[in-house]
Amino acid sequence: MSHKFIHPIETRYRTLMSKIFTEEKKLENWLKIEAVLAKIHAKLGNIPKEAAEEINKKANLKFVSIDRVNEIDREIHHDLMAMVKGLAEQCEGDAGKYIHLGATSYDIEDTAIALQLKEGLMLIEKSLINLLKELVVLSEKNKELVCIGRTHGQQAVPTTFGMRFGVWAYEVDRHIERLHQIKERISYGKMSGAVGTMASFGDQGIIIQNEVMKDLDLNPVLIANQIVQRDRHAEVIFLTSLIGQTLAKIAQENRILQRNEIAEMFEPFKKNQVGSSTMPHKRNPHKSERICSLSRILKSNVIVAMDNIVLEDERDLTNSASERVIFSENFVFLDFMIQQLIQNLTGLEFNKENIEKNLNLTKGACLAEKVMVKLVEKGIGRQEAHELLRQTAIKARDDNLYMKDIIIKNDEINHKFTKEEINELFNPYNYIGKAVEQIENLVTYFKSKYNLK
Repeated sequence: MSHKFIHPIETRYRTLMSKIFTEEKKLENWLKIEAVLAKIHAKLGNIPKEAAEEINKKANLKFVSIDRVNEIDREIHHDLMAMVKGLAEQCEGDAGKYIHLGATSYDIEDTAIALQLKEGLMLIEKSLINLLKELVVLSEKNKELVCIGRTHGQQAVPTTFGMRFGVWAYEVDRHIERLHQIKERISYGKMSGAVGTMASFGDQGIIIQNEVMKDLDLNPVLIANQIVQRDRHAEVIFLTSLIGQTLAKIAQENRILQRNEIAEMFEPFKKNQVGSSTMPHKRNPHKSERICSLSRILKSNVIVAMDNIVLEDERDLTNSASERVIFSENFVFLDFMIQQLIQNLTGLEFNKENIEKNLNLTKGACLAEKVMVKLVEKGIGRQEAHELLRQTAIKARDDNLYMKDIIIKNDEINHKFTKEEINELFNPYNYIGKAVEQIENLVTYFKSKYNLK
């Protein structure tokens, strides 16, 4: 009977990241670690050299199939031991009896998880750098594209689209820095036996653990019980969730700016794409919505990872089943989300006519701050100027008037400025401060840090 997929991670959201989290890849890592352990045992004279060579020859998917391991697992109900038996039956002579010597299951499994998560983080880093590059391009390209800034969902003062992209790029940069730190802390394995005492390795426990980890390009823990402590893994899951929230924030802003009432920026929409099954006119930002939706799963898995830290005594098995879910979900979904956002950003469409219309939507009220500052320069107290402009803004809104026209007729204010000065005061393109300079500084920083061209 052919397998029918249940989880959309296998179909709709699958990326190259999935290869790191397949059952075959897990088995491959387990076999690799068993081979290294045998090699170190032979190096130390604990097992025959020929046995280690045979184990290393057979410890791969060419000889040990996932189907056979699963068959054994169905009989004995222990997947790691099924791997050991599956490898042993492939080894000639008496080599099989030396497999897994002195180790406990999680010496193999936790060390394999370290290899897996380390590799996953390296792939996420590449994806994040590609995302950052696109944000830098958009920031530099749109550094002078003036638009209205919004706070609390209300129009505030002018900003630029370049500023928005730059802020997001800077946040992604911090995630890359966090990733480097966390990749170091997750790259730890163990080879210390049933409860971590190394008793099963005799006097050679520390040497065996150090040598095995060196061969695998991992760090040896200084101390552990039967498992590597789960604060390390929880930190990885938290990082994936944190990155996911940044992606969701960017995607949500894309959704907001695509609303018909704003209509400034749009995610790409293919020629034959359908927005709604019943409303032909719809251009739904479903790719951005998808990112926001998946971010919720990443965030929810943080709770599971935190609970997995709390295990009984030297360990229990309550972390095991959930980790089979949360690692693959958070890494595969996150990689998909990054790829989706990159596609959205590379195909962004801007409606400059609407950008300008929205910039002038308040009929000059969004420049009240600028007028207030200039009034202070003309000798009016800051609080007095604030109240004057507050009342003026209310009148402009209630009477549907241009604020500039009210100012011209206000005897408390109009004598402070010439007509040319008033016109300049209400030019939104002249009130973006150091926006362009900040973007240029940021782009210079990124080009140097990431060797961008």
